[in-house]
Amino acid sequence: TTTPWTLPSNAALCVGPAIEYLKVRSFNPYSGAPATYVVAKDLLYAHFNKKAEGMELSDYKPGDKLIPFKVSEQVICGPQMAGIRYEQLIPWMKPEDGMMRVITGDYVTTSDGTGIVHIAPTFGADDDKVGKLNNIPPFFVVDKEGVSQPMVDRTGKMFRIEDLSESFVRERVNMDEYARFAGRFVKNAYDPTLPPDADTIDVDICVALKQQGKAFKIEKHVHSYPHCWRTDKPVLYYPLDSWFIKTTAVQQKLVELNKTIRWKPESTGSGRFGKWLENLQDWNLSRSRYWGTPLPIWRTEDKAEEKCIGSVAELYSELEKSVAAGFMKNNPLKEKGFVPEDFSAENYDRIDLHRPYVDELILVSPSGKPMKRETDLIDVWFDSGAMPYAQEGLAKLSSAEFGQTADFIAEGVDQTRGWFFTLHAISTMVSNKVAFRNVVANGLVLDKDGNKMSKRLGNAVDPFKALEKYGADSLRWYILTNAQPWDNIKFDEAGVDEVKRKFFGTLYNTYSFFALYANVDGFTAREPQVPVCERPEIDRWIISYMNSLIKDVKESYEDYDVTAAGRMIQNFVCDHLSNWYVRLNRKRFWGGVMDSDKLAAYQTLYSCLETVAILAAPIAPFFMERLFLDLNAVSQRHSESSVHMVIMPEHDISLIDKELEQRMELAQISSSMILALRRKVNIKVRQPLARIVIPVLDNSIEQMFEKVKKLVLNEVNVKEAEFIHDTEGLITKKIKPNFKTLGKKYGKFMKDISAAFALFDQKTIAKIEKSGSYSFTVGGTEIYLDSEDYQITSEDMPGWLVASEGKLTLALDITITEPLRLEGVARELVNRIQNLRKECNFEVTDKIRATISNRKEIADALDSFRDYVCGQTLCTEIVLADEIAGAAEVEWEDNSTLSIKIDRV
Repeated sequence: TTTPWTLPSNAALCVGPAIEYLKVRSFNPYSGAPATYVVAKDLLYAHFNKKAEGMELSDYKPGDKLIPFKVSEQVICGPQMAGIRYEQLIPWMKPEDGMMRVITGDYVTTSDGTGIVHIAPTFGADDDKVGKLNNIPPFFVVDKEGVSQPMVDRTGKMFRIEDLSESFVRERVNMDEYARFAGRFVKNAYDPTLPPDADTIDVDICVALKQQGKAFKIEKHVHSYPHCWRTDKPVLYYPLDSWFIKTTAVQQKLVELNKTIRWKPESTGSGRFGKWLENLQDWNLSRSRYWGTPLPIWRTEDKAEEKCIGSVAELYSELEKSVAAGFMKNNPLKEKGFVPEDFSAENYDRIDLHRPYVDELILVSPSGKPMKRETDLIDVWFDSGAMPYAQEGLAKLSSAEFGQTADFIAEGVDQTRGWFFTLHAISTMVSNKVAFRNVVANGLVLDKDGNKMSKRLGNAVDPFKALEKYGADSLRWYILTNAQPWDNIKFDEAGVDEVKRKFFGTLYNTYSFFALYANVDGFTAREPQVPVCERPEIDRWIISYMNSLIKDVKESYEDYDVTAAGRMIQNFVCDHLSNWYVRLNRKRFWGGVMDSDKLAAYQTLYSCLETVAILAAPIAPFFMERLFLDLNAVSQRHSESSVHMVIMPEHDISLIDKELEQRMELAQISSSMILALRRKVNIKVRQPLARIVIPVLDNSIEQMFEKVKKLVLNEVNVKEAEFIHDTEGLITKKIKPNFKTLGKKYGKFMKDISAAFALFDQKTIAKIEKSGSYSFTVGGTEIYLDSEDYQITSEDMPGWLVASEGKLTLALDITITEPLRLEGVARELVNRIQNLRKECNFEVTDKIRATISNRKEIADALDSFRDYVCGQTLCTEIVLADEIAGAAEVEWEDNSTLSIKIDRV
């Protein structure tokens, strides 16, 4: 045992029914006295040194390090020992008949210990259960009131002798043994007056056993033990009289109905909750407390008669009977003007049925005896579980609304045995139906290191401060999209800040861009719609993607997968709407005339923003409300006053073009790959490059890329793209085996497989890359390669950079010729002038005159690209000067500065 203080309450020893045991002759390690021990066969050498197995018992001298032992040839099965009686280990109290017996129990293991478990039914649930199954009486003492109690009182100390019944002490207590332990706390943590180094009762009991020659091994042992999460004090398991609801009577129905509930995750319903129901115990209903809902049970003093009150109206009626019987002078409910048929709040405010008032009510039993209320309270989870009935009240007892099944509930996964169970149990017992159809069992919010948050540990995040700092929507969006609601989340404020910037900041900037130009052009979203089929391909793409988004998000919501919904919305806003559609279409909004192309751009962007506001409203209600209202204030497309009153949009399947979405995805992937290659050698996007080369491994990719080639080239600032069918001399591929997957298939051949990979030439690698599979022979065994069994990479050639993703490979020519360099200078110049326009708060339509430092590279660039620079910056004139009064100094190449002055024309 790891709790020696429970040994005085030992009532039985438990052995495993399937465990084999041995008798071992040896010596007591402390006294040196000869002894015979019984131990599980599998644990023999855990307690007896194998080196001493061959030693003679007669050679042993007390104090020898090696203690010889002899094992009997007879193997004893657990059931053979059942019923054997043994001598009481610590005879503080005289045992009752039936104690000190060997019994069997399935929970005994040989993972540690001796294979024999000490049973103290008063201090362990398993001990109590196995004790009852084997008719082992628990060790009780009798207090001054004649009540049977465990040997330890409710404060955690051994009963004092003066608090016990005199007759019990006289007949049952061994004063010589018990006196020095009486009144001592079983855990020093329970006694605040004890110093940290004070001896524990555990140690003193062990010392006594050692001195008496009853201890075989005493050692310090670190083990887990439950502690109160508030005080950090060890928990004391304790038997108490309680009232139970016999839930085991409807166990099968509870299991059957649970199978009709949709759990998220499903594993909680079938596993954690399902297993709980399969191993159901009766519901311990009562609690020994003061504050809470009183147990509505009245009993006679002899406990022979009892009555459970089902309503206040019934209580009122019973009090009238009590008054008539002379047990109550008057009916307190009647005196306060309470009317049983009146369910108004005003009527119920007249009475208080909590303690101590309810304890003063005496009822009359059927035989005419007085009945007092049981002092216990009801488990608070019964209140919570009765919510479907309590919310309607007994006034609707006969209506369909009484105990109505909820469509959806959500709570922490720790409510498996709490609210989830009590809802399910009460609804099953009362209405024979489920209390809820869908449930999300939320995980826990942990700190960023994965530890439980605690004010005491100082790692708790104040939710109100977080709300004030980041806003409710950022906090909610982070928690719901960072992990599935049913998974634990490591809460990191840096992640909330990133959500605020990356998602909400991006969406806000996208709306601001739209609003800025829409206000300039007087766009109202009430103009006649440009047919989608007549809009540019990029408009049709984002509209197609938007309709796919509507379909997928609604399906996720309906599946209670809010994480997937939020992630899809965020991906749409950040990666597609802002970073692709808006960025590639800025010039369409800058145009001076509201032609059909510009109108289509406005209408497309408006639809996307409005759709996002509606789709994301369940997750970010405040931000999306503001966005929706700002959009609708001008368009007046919706009569609803709130986004939360708007019906979710329906996707239009005729507007979904999956082939177009795939083409645009190819454009995005290839652009991302090329931009990554630029970053690899620090070549800015504003610096034009000559060409990209695309090896043709898949004809469909060539066909798709051809349709988005112009878009990609503009995005990555490259002049040309060409396709090649032979990469030799330009791109060198390497292939590596995936040892993890191949090892599982062909473990003993891996050395030869690795050697074969090293011999694959470029044509073989190209063949593997194109088909995705390959086979070859090693040692007479056919080896089959799937796409997961290898990794193909590309090597850069001089003057080129190569990147691969899936079946797409790109080679980028990074040679910068003089014309390309000058064009890059012109683009840098445009960037600096545009930044100055913003800093000077010029309107987007303002025309300007620019004066720039007279440098050769600037002059050369303007000679070739003056019209381009003027067109991009709305410059009517660009002048080069050696000295410029009032010029701004802007950063330039090689950590230098460039003087630029702009004036509104």
